[in-house]
Amino acid sequence: MTQFSLFDNIQPEKVKQAPVAEDAINFDCPKLRGITLRVMPPSSASPVGIALRLDKDAACYVPLKHTDGQNAADTLPILKAVSESEDIAKTGHDLKNIMLSLGSEGIKIKGILHDVMLASYLLNPNLSEHSLENICLEHMMIKKTSLSDQFGKTAFADIPVKDAAEFSCHETELISELRVILFNKLKDEGLDRLYYDLEMPLIYVLYDMQNRGVKVDLKKTAEISKELERELDGLQSKIYSLAGEEFNINSPKQLARILFDVIGLRPTKKTKTGFSTNIEVLEDLAKTHKLPQEIINYRGLHKLKTTYIDAFPQLVRPDTGRIHTTLNQTVTATGRLSSSDPNLQNIPVRGEWGPRIRGLFVAEEGNLLLSADYSQIELRVLAHLSGDETLINAFQNNEDIHTHTAREIFGVEAADVTSEMRRAAKTINFGIVYGMSPFGLSEALGISPKEAGIFIDSYFSRHSGVRKYFDAVIEAAKKDGFVTTLMGRKRQIPDINSSNANLRQQAERLAMNSPIQGTAADLIKKAMLSVWLRLKAENMRSVMILQIHDELLLEVPEDEAEHAKKIVTDEMENAIQISVPIKVEAGIGRSWAEAH
Repeated sequence: MTQFSLFDNIQPEKVKQAPVAEDAINFDCPKLRGITLRVMPPSSASPVGIALRLDKDAACYVPLKHTDGQNAADTLPILKAVSESEDIAKTGHDLKNIMLSLGSEGIKIKGILHDVMLASYLLNPNLSEHSLENICLEHMMIKKTSLSDQFGKTAFADIPVKDAAEFSCHETELISELRVILFNKLKDEGLDRLYYDLEMPLIYVLYDMQNRGVKVDLKKTAEISKELERELDGLQSKIYSLAGEEFNINSPKQLARILFDVIGLRPTKKTKTGFSTNIEVLEDLAKTHKLPQEIINYRGLHKLKTTYIDAFPQLVRPDTGRIHTTLNQTVTATGRLSSSDPNLQNIPVRGEWGPRIRGLFVAEEGNLLLSADYSQIELRVLAHLSGDETLINAFQNNEDIHTHTAREIFGVEAADVTSEMRRAAKTINFGIVYGMSPFGLSEALGISPKEAGIFIDSYFSRHSGVRKYFDAVIEAAKKDGFVTTLMGRKRQIPDINSSNANLRQQAERLAMNSPIQGTAADLIKKAMLSVWLRLKAENMRSVMILQIHDELLLEVPEDEAEHAKKIVTDEMENAIQISVPIKVEAGIGRSWAEAH
């Protein structure tokens, strides 16, 4: 049973002399090499209580905001001292969130970090959720009781302190045991260097970025909201006119009745609840009638308005006046970061509204925004991994790779490549990276599968190195059960030997794409770390605030802008060395749109 104590009657000046026992914790003990932390409740922005465990068995609980007991906020200076010691390692589950939560109490975390959530992610990136419950089940065969199972819907502050302490200290026991299990597995799998050299220090980088946040122009946001409202009203009237009656445009069931019963369009896909009206169906129906296209336009604008424009004011934190999106390190199976609350990766790049929404993200007075974006990084990674001479030569000669491919596919000189040819070549290039089938390419280009197959065959006939590389990757995945990136990140491909053809083909596409996407992910993470360290080393005030896909966004003082641009470009282009040049396009402006 977990041994634990409460910090209720401990005087800070007496703790230094107290023995490690049930009634006190000696943080000055020279043998103390690490502590395990658990903020309660785990998702809180401001902790109700903090549980911590020493190297061995002793654990304690610091109640801060419980309604029924004597809280112990006066002991926070003791916790602050040990948390900010770089000589004491910190173990936890989701340490970035713990850092943010403790930050609200003026406590920082320093030193080596053992994050069992991050370790679990590296060992099995395909796991949908790296909750403590899931990790305990996978690696300890323990069905851990969740907070809601134990206490129901009771607010954590209303849970009796003794019960909260026992539950929380037991969680630190599990996390401490998981650290031993998971970090031994990381070493066995050859993933320990990826953790310590890249993913662990990145926790500090992401913490700084989230803590800083990004400023949004709320006045412009309100103006765009009203404009979108007018646009949606106009689209609604047009849709009602084409339909011949009013209906709930956002109801799939009512829309299906209009499309298939009233207008008489031919349904192409059926679901359990009726005929589908998803985007693929609407795009197909739009070839024969105007209404589906107007529905697509309406849905797009409605999503922009509700997901971003109307949500931004509610997401701005009153104490900072900025939006603090969550940068997730353990979500995507390829190693890429994701963002949530809000998800800034889904903002459209082009079109009328993408730049306008980006224009809402602005710099503070006296600052500018700096955007630095990798140019065609996945295709450059493909050139390196495959060793394809034609692709390598094109990049080394600084050719436009899409024009280069168009020239090869269509058999014309570079000067004769039309914008339509280049667009098709771009689709082919990225389709190849993602293992797109002739059918998928035909859908994307609006041509027959036979024509698409000819394009793909033509590409591989000129890039035999790419074909050989993909074949080798698939064979290795079949043998090993996983694929790896340039920096050793692993992704398991469980269905690679499946007897089900559809599952096997999908697995083969994952095997082809994952090393490319994963290497690109490792590259930008390495670049983020290098930029962060360089800015600190040069005592600059410039800070990173966002990472979206292959782009870094920084907020820079006006007098540092050009130097910051040089630093960021240099660190991004030299984060790793590959056989083709890595190119970065950087810009500076008052808003994200101006800088991008």
